[in-house]
Amino acid sequence: MPPNVDAFSAWLIEGLEVTSTLFHVGQYCGAWQASTSGHRRASFHLVLHGRCWLHLPARPGRPAHSVPLAAGDAVFLLDDVTHCLSPQARPPQAGHESARHGAMTPLGTTNEPEPGSLGLACGFFEFKSGLDGLMLDLLPDYVIARHDQPALHGARQIFELIRAEAHLDPHTPSPLIARLTSLLFLYTLRALDSNVELTPCFWALLRRPAFVPLVAAIVAEPGKRWTTANMADFVHMSRARFCKQFAELCGQPPAQFLTLVRMKLAASMLSTGKSLLDAAGQVGYQSESAFAQAFKRVTGVQPGAWRRAAAGDAALAALH
Repeated sequence: MPPNVDAFSAWLIEGLEVTSTLFHVGQYCGAWQASTSGHRRASFHLVLHGRCWLHLPARPGRPAHSVPLAAGDAVFLLDDVTHCLSPQARPPQAGHESARHGAMTPLGTTNEPEPGSLGLACGFFEFKSGLDGLMLDLLPDYVIARHDQPALHGARQIFELIRAEAHLDPHTPSPLIARLTSLLFLYTLRALDSNVELTPCFWALLRRPAFVPLVAAIVAEPGKRWTTANMADFVHMSRARFCKQFAELCGQPPAQFLTLVRMKLAASMLSTGKSLLDAAGQVGYQSESAFAQAFKRVTGVQPGAWRRAAAGDAALAALH
């Protein structure tokens, strides 16, 4: 792994604002199947105790597969991915992956689980802005944080706090579980470069040495006239080969990453009080109106409104 990958990872998730909400906390026994599919939201599952399987049906370009999970593992689904958890290694019948059956019962107030049971905390994610949404497009569809993943050793204390909170009151889940889960999620993103179970995403791109200098150059000079042709020339590939490999590794075309870099920098500049004209020029736009249109398309708001909102947040923070 190139030494500057950590810096790129930190840059990409800097400013990502996520809020977690709990769906349910409890335990399953016997035959059961759980899923957060169908809510049109990103979601998570935390295995508090026991073992289970994550089943993901086939999708275009990706075969169906099943993944074993153990106590201390966490699954973050960054889109409304069709899936289910069950105690069986065999996946459910095709078309029934989002079905739910079996009763979830409250956890006990001790750390001694019921024999053969699975303790689970499930919930949803919300992201603050359209810019966050664009960044999520460069992340995997789902991420598994393993309890024994060396890069997540420092996050184990967070998981243990979640587990302790889950056992405080079996009937009224602690609101701290959602907050701690948001923090665990950010730790997981930071450790993606060491995750061996990655689906196509930006981190997979950074594992290919040929592409790392290009990423570094785009981040360093986002205002440069980056076309598909000169990006392909930069990595000494034909346009067709470059676009194919970039999309296979990253899950998005090169233009998507370029737009992310530009709008992320522009948003940061606007948040610190820079003018629209300055921000537009820094990210390669000669026309302020063209920049405003692109910024709104990505973030959902006009750049002026973004700048005013950031100024209001700063003023409010100063009062505290």
